[in-house]
Amino acid sequence: MAIDGTVLNLPDTSANERAFGRPSGGSRGAGAFPQCRKTSLVELGTHVELDFIVKPIRCGETTAMQALWRSVPPDSLLLWDRGFFSYSGWKTALERKVQLLCRVKKNLVLRPIQHLADGSFLAKVYPKAYDREKDRHGIVVRVIRYKLDDPQRVGHEEEHTLLTSLLDAEQSPASELICLYHQRWEEELTFDEQKTHLDPRRASKSANLRSETPAGVVQELYALSLAHFVIRKMMFDAAQTAALDPDQLSFTGCFQILITRLPECAGSSLQSIQDWYALVLWEMSQELLPPRRNRINPRVIKQKISKWAKKRPQHFHPPPLTKTFEESIVMLC
Repeated sequence: MAIDGTVLNLPDTSANERAFGRPSGGSRGAGAFPQCRKTSLVELGTHVELDFIVKPIRCGETTAMQALWRSVPPDSLLLWDRGFFSYSGWKTALERKVQLLCRVKKNLVLRPIQHLADGSFLAKVYPKAYDREKDRHGIVVRVIRYKLDDPQRVGHEEEHTLLTSLLDAEQSPASELICLYHQRWEEELTFDEQKTHLDPRRASKSANLRSETPAGVVQELYALSLAHFVIRKMMFDAAQTAALDPDQLSFTGCFQILITRLPECAGSSLQSIQDWYALVLWEMSQELLPPRRNRINPRVIKQKISKWAKKRPQHFHPPPLTKTFEESIVMLC
């Protein structure tokens, strides 16, 4: 599982602005559109969105995620980005029997109390600095520090730190957890499937959503989520019939198959519906994606006014990578 958020542009109406607000451009003035923030809990292996919460743009993801604990299954592994880490959140996860794997900021104090064979070590996190000094209320975590020695990769030679509640280095080796953490990006593909493919931009639709009222915005988000769930459920069933991983199937291809075949579902009898469904699943199982390329995506954008570095010519066509991600990992003791 993973929790992350996305921002959506809304139609520029006074009702949407009052309910959700609009971003501030500082001295450049207010943003062009009102915006809402959607924070979602996603099952990464299937891209299924289990739950989400919609808040005004001024509400942060870490605040919004508190409402999603209700839907995190026990005994699941939850992946967080570094902005989500907190002592209280870690404690809540352990109380709910949820395992955690997250990236943390460099300024987090993590003093080794036991070094493990795979290069990771055990440490404690505390609610406050004073508690650390007194060594009270500490929670034992496992720390994995590494860097990448491939100069072609984003974050080359930077120190990366992961925390996990999986304390057994033999059962969960550090190298496996480092690679596993990158599954968190599957949630970004879920957002892309909903925002780009299910409801694409059109000349008559300048914002991500079409609803001009706050109630309509929430209704539209639920409609998109439900439609996405139906497609992903059918893709999961199709993958099972062919002994495939759901990630191997094309979302856009399966979506187009459903659009094309849906008028043929007459529903005159239960048998006819079952036959139609079996045929659609077989056709979806043929929509295989090519193996994912060994590639990078630098965190740069084309817009000049931004906190991110400007996209420049060297970022458009980088040379092919010579190492896999796992080969570029260097453990830091």
